[in-house]
Amino acid sequence: MNERFALAEEAAARAGVSGKINHSACKWCYKGISLDDLCAAGKQFGLHAIDLLDPADFATMKKHDMHCPMVSFPSAEVEIGGVKKKIGSIPHAFNRLEHHDTLVAIYEPLLKESAAAGFNKVICFSGNRDGLDDEQGLENCAIGLKKLMPLCEKLGVTLTMELLNSKVNHADYMCDLSSWGAALCDKVGSERFKLLYDIYHMQIMEGDIIATIKDRHQYFSHYHTGGVPGRAEIDETQELYYPAIMRAIVETGFTGWVAQEFIPRRDDKIASLKQAVEICTV
Repeated sequence: MNERFALAEEAAARAGVSGKINHSACKWCYKGISLDDLCAAGKQFGLHAIDLLDPADFATMKKHDMHCPMVSFPSAEVEIGGVKKKIGSIPHAFNRLEHHDTLVAIYEPLLKESAAAGFNKVICFSGNRDGLDDEQGLENCAIGLKKLMPLCEKLGVTLTMELLNSKVNHADYMCDLSSWGAALCDKVGSERFKLLYDIYHMQIMEGDIIATIKDRHQYFSHYHTGGVPGRAEIDETQELYYPAIMRAIVETGFTGWVAQEFIPRRDDKIASLKQAVEICTV
């Protein structure tokens, strides 16, 4: 038995299914590791899902008997006013009325494919402000999202908008505060529209992580992690104490998934992921 496998078995004993957190990880953080290898390694230490995958990846997840709790976004390159935009991407999404027809056209098949595969959450974005007032952006997002709610409700799929920081990583992004996102949920008025509460992003934007989870958990369908500052490992090198955050999530009655979305700095990326699963097992 090699050393890594022994460590994985040890981690499985400590951080397996006995905890109250359902563990996932975001594939994009492990670009040098194949999805097959990530699934095989992760299952050894309590990881039972991978986030932000496309339909082309669904067969691999089925092969490993693993879940995709948050399907990635669709996109389409469209020319609007003489400018080419990648509609559906973080900067170009639901806060513009002129994007809505394209968004409906690309989200409908993805929602159906996701539901058919047994995956019930799909990510979406607000888009950047680009001079647009936040209140008007809120109105526009609600108009576009409501066009997809009947299908989401029929399929049992929750369209989930990610809260991102606009200070460090995504300048000018509109859905950058949990208060704005909660207001949008209220305006859309469907249990099939929720927020992805990214702990890394929201620590940068507004702090008060545990208080926000307690106060606004009803709006959150999914959680992401990341070390602050720098988005690296979630260990003692950063400012957040994740065991307390995980306990706060559990205390709300949350039964969904928490996905690791930090970018490992260590050479052994799997060891960093194993450590993160252990830290977040409560």
